[in-house]
Amino acid sequence: MPIHLKRTDSTDPDFIELVRLLDAHIVVKDGDMSDYYSQFNTIERIRHVLVAYDGEEALGCGSIKAFDEKSMEVKRMYVKPQARGKGIASQVLKELENWTRELGFERSVLETGREFIEAVNLYTKWGYQVIPNYGPYIGIENSICFEKML
Repeated sequence: MPIHLKRTDSTDPDFIELVRLLDAHIVVKDGDMSDYYSQFNTIERIRHVLVAYDGEEALGCGSIKAFDEKSMEVKRMYVKPQARGKGIASQVLKELENWTRELGFERSVLETGREFIEAVNLYTKWGYQVIPNYGPYIGIENSICFEKML
């Protein structure tokens, strides 16, 4: 399927709707921990957002935000269930990495839940290495953090 990626920001209505679906998915997967994670997943002021489209239909998204002077953090990665397995998440991730390099950063970091096996497999497939949990994820056994030097 020919996917088109649109660069936008967190005010994009399609991104907002995809994040609503992502948050509902996280509540199902994380249960009681979803409230803890939600405080780190606000989308206000995210300036670097990708939305993946098939024609006019928004199927997936991802974003990056500054983590430190050399790193961007990948946030809010999601693909609608009916569109999974078609390489959309890989396309979004690769474009987020390209954008990170364009902005002058040399590393991507991210956090996901250990039970999100598809996400863990995606990041591992594209060369992300497990690192010690950082920031708000220190001591959270459900979290797994990754980095990739770009």
